[in-house]
Amino acid sequence: MPPGKRQQSNTMLYTLVTFVALFIIATVLAVVAYLKAETYRNEATTLRNQRDDLATSAEVRKIGAIVGAQQPRKSRLGTMVDYLDTVVTLITGGVPEDTSAEVKVDTADRQVQQVLETLPQEYINTATDEPNNLIGLVRVIEKLNNNLENLTNAELAAQQQLNDLQKRFDDAMSIGLEKEQRLLAEKQEYQQLVDDIKKDYSDLKELMKQTTEEQVQTIMAQLDEERENRRQIHQGLLKTQAELTIAQNRMKKLQQELHLLVPPPDTEAIAYKPDGKVILVDNAAKIVHINLGSNDRIYRGLTFSVYDKNIPIPKDGKGKAEVEVFNVAKNISAARIIRSDIKNPVILDDIIANLIWDSERTNIFVVTGQFDLNADGETDYNAGEKIKALVEKWGGTVEDNVSIDTDFLILGQVPQVPRKPTFEEIEVDPMAMEKYEASLQKLAHYKQVQTQAQTFSIPIFNTERFLYFIGYKGQAKTPGAFEL
Repeated sequence: MPPGKRQQSNTMLYTLVTFVALFIIATVLAVVAYLKAETYRNEATTLRNQRDDLATSAEVRKIGAIVGAQQPRKSRLGTMVDYLDTVVTLITGGVPEDTSAEVKVDTADRQVQQVLETLPQEYINTATDEPNNLIGLVRVIEKLNNNLENLTNAELAAQQQLNDLQKRFDDAMSIGLEKEQRLLAEKQEYQQLVDDIKKDYSDLKELMKQTTEEQVQTIMAQLDEERENRRQIHQGLLKTQAELTIAQNRMKKLQQELHLLVPPPDTEAIAYKPDGKVILVDNAAKIVHINLGSNDRIYRGLTFSVYDKNIPIPKDGKGKAEVEVFNVAKNISAARIIRSDIKNPVILDDIIANLIWDSERTNIFVVTGQFDLNADGETDYNAGEKIKALVEKWGGTVEDNVSIDTDFLILGQVPQVPRKPTFEEIEVDPMAMEKYEASLQKLAHYKQVQTQAQTFSIPIFNTERFLYFIGYKGQAKTPGAFEL
């Protein structure tokens, strides 16, 4: 082969080998690039899925608005965890555990529920106050604060009412003491007047027996004696005034000390006040006369309990006898004895009383509960309304609820609440559920009235004591005694 052709053939061979080598290298590089691209694509897909688990694309775009200000050297997620820990700390008051957000929230929710369960239902109702039974701590605190304010206001109102009652009682005691002192002073003045008249009569009788000259001498002597007496009386009066001033100062000091030692006033004192007395007795005819008449607003049919004179009215109100007015004059009335004790008959000056009737004021009553008026062991139908009618008939006023102006509470037996009716019973009697709810309301009203009466220190009378205090115990067992 010529040298020129052999050299050309070698060159082509080298070119071909080089091309093949470059092709192989390019193919290998393409395969490697493809594998790398697939690896990056898989990693990008994985990262995208992980990002979607953490937040959606929309959330990522609003990550700043969702999380808020990013804390230094912390990621958005770390910042949000810190904010969550802060909220949990505000709720539980302690340092959150180093655990997941779910556990932290569950722990906080459990502690909140445990605290809410310890609260009385009247302060926070977890069933109806919030939608989906969720209770916000701020709402709970607001409700508790409102309840505290209401209780504080109620306590202040009750204290004010107690102060008003104490002032009224003190005023009544002061007026009664002044009246008693005035009557004693008038009695002493009348007694002194009687003594002076008797003495003047005796002196006049002796004077008539003397001669004119002796009478003049006697009168002059009496005049001189009277002048001396007046001088001595004047000096004694000055001394007495000085002693009175000292005694008043001592009395004021003693009253202040006594005010610190005196027990609480008897809230039932008004119930033991006599209304009148017996001024004439005819035991054979079973008729008495009392010192009350039409001027005192007495009328036929009114009954009184009779008690022994000079003895306080007993706590149970049971008297020695009961009388009923049948004839009324201007200043006196006649009454028949409807119940008495043979061993302890009615006598002159025995005192009489009726809890409802009062000649000077109108007593305010509240009547609630169930009553057995004839003492047969069974509750009488509509007995409460009958008692109310009797109170109003005899001059009293009846109200539904206790207030600071209430004078007496007539408290019967606790209202009975029947068993809650079943569905079958309601189908038979559509009114069964309404009757059941009405009985619950009566029971609630009964307890409320009783509590208010005890709070305001209002006298409470059961059926028997009430009948004794109005002189109607014997009448209550007769048919038609409480006809409306």
